[in-house]
Amino acid sequence: MRATRDIRDRDDLDVLLRRFYTAAFADPLIGPFFTEIAGTDLEVHLPRITDFWERALLRTAGYGRDAFAPHAALHSARPLTAAHFGRWVQLWHATVDGLHTGPRAERAKAQGERIALAMLRRLAGPGAETGGGSGGFVPLAALRLRSVA
Repeated sequence: MRATRDIRDRDDLDVLLRRFYTAAFADPLIGPFFTEIAGTDLEVHLPRITDFWERALLRTAGYGRDAFAPHAALHSARPLTAAHFGRWVQLWHATVDGLHTGPRAERAKAQGERIALAMLRRLAGPGAETGGGSGGFVPLAALRLRSVA
């Protein structure tokens, strides 16, 4: 099925985020951060992360949490690397592209890349390797891996 419309509302975000987190939880590289280290309960996490994306893309929800703190806690338990954030971006892009096309979908992908890079820089420090070296962070857009359908 080809994506045919843009992200419109919270219901679209709910479907998108459920599909994304299903893939992320199952991913061998980043899944353990959700399942083993954080012990994430998707039904508890989903309303919070939907608030975050609703505010970022639709400008309608309030999000008053510190998005960095949980990532810092994970990083303390097991370091998050450029490869982890790169994989997150790949899964995010693939999920958005599989469901939506349009300006908000493009903004969601760009925002995801910016967030991943900012988190990585903040966690790893200013001298961190983020430029896409071996195992490093490579934004999916730079790879031009979008499927042709």
